[in-house]
Amino acid sequence: MANKRDYYEVLGLQKGASDDEIKKAYRQLAKKYHPDINKEPGAEEKFKEINEAYDTLSDPDKKARYDQYGFDDPTQGFGGGAGGFGGAGFGGFEDIINQFFGGGRRSSNSPRQGQDIEKQMSITFEEAVYGCKKKIRLTVDDECIHCGGSGAASKDDIKTCPKCGGRGRVIMRQQSIFGYTNVETNCPDCNGRGKVITKKCPECNGRGRVKRTKDVEITIPAGMQTGMSLRMEGYGGTGINGGPNGDLYITFQCGEHKQFKRDGQDIYLTIPLSYTQAALGDSIEVPTIDGNVNVKIPAGTQPGTKLRLRGRGTKNPKGGSSRGDQYVICNIEVPTSLTAEEKKLIEELGNIEKKSSKSPWERFKSLFK
Repeated sequence: MANKRDYYEVLGLQKGASDDEIKKAYRQLAKKYHPDINKEPGAEEKFKEINEAYDTLSDPDKKARYDQYGFDDPTQGFGGGAGGFGGAGFGGFEDIINQFFGGGRRSSNSPRQGQDIEKQMSITFEEAVYGCKKKIRLTVDDECIHCGGSGAASKDDIKTCPKCGGRGRVIMRQQSIFGYTNVETNCPDCNGRGKVITKKCPECNGRGRVKRTKDVEITIPAGMQTGMSLRMEGYGGTGINGGPNGDLYITFQCGEHKQFKRDGQDIYLTIPLSYTQAALGDSIEVPTIDGNVNVKIPAGTQPGTKLRLRGRGTKNPKGGSSRGDQYVICNIEVPTSLTAEEKKLIEELGNIEKKSSKSPWERFKSLFK
């Protein structure tokens, strides 16, 4: 046992901590090190250590023995109790084998986190770009206020299961083709919890949880993109054996804009330019998600030219001050109808181009000579 850490130290508590303090510390640490959330090396072993500590300290009988004897409880393992292997059938021996050979199977009555749930939500382009608050209606399993989640009418109505002695597991004798064998399985009387309730809580009928429908306000950060998710801690599936609830993940589908196009944090906008604006250059007002800004169009701008407006894209939904950029794509529009004066001026320009060999067509034909 030399390598085991003190259970109170594992949960970051002082000896003598209350039941509420133990439960609160467990929930925080279990969420932090849950293997489905924390992918860092060693997180899974840490999670198992936390569950082992909570399994003992959340049980009044186990906690009392641990407070008195620590890891040297004479009623367990190779202590002097009757039966030699801890008085719990083959379970004590199995635990020793697991300890020496790396068995990591958790007891069926260990607290376990509920399943995570995913929901979809559609938001508009503006809500995604600027951020917003939304209220959603959720049906959640809340801890029963009346019984504190125990499922019993009172603390006196919670008893150690007499069939399994609080282990949650029993040895069943089964017949197979090889004869009779002993098989360890969940205790049928307590369903593996190690505890039985003699009188159920009238509010939750022994579940320890009650379903409630409530409106929850969520804050959607600016810059949200399609496929991104927002985590809502504790709004997932119900925890098992006193474990914490899972989390709710809301995945977003962001709407499109008629003119603005998004690519990550960057915004793209195609603007129309006249032939003269492109040829001579101009200074124009261009829309951005922050409002209109003045943009200088260089003389000789070609169709498809992209002008970069630094920092005019969307914010990073994960935080920080960095922003994307806006790219203005120039579309040169050729007039489809001309007044007599416009036609005369363009013809004069065409004659000048022919004389000076500046016509693009003349330059192109010269390549084949």
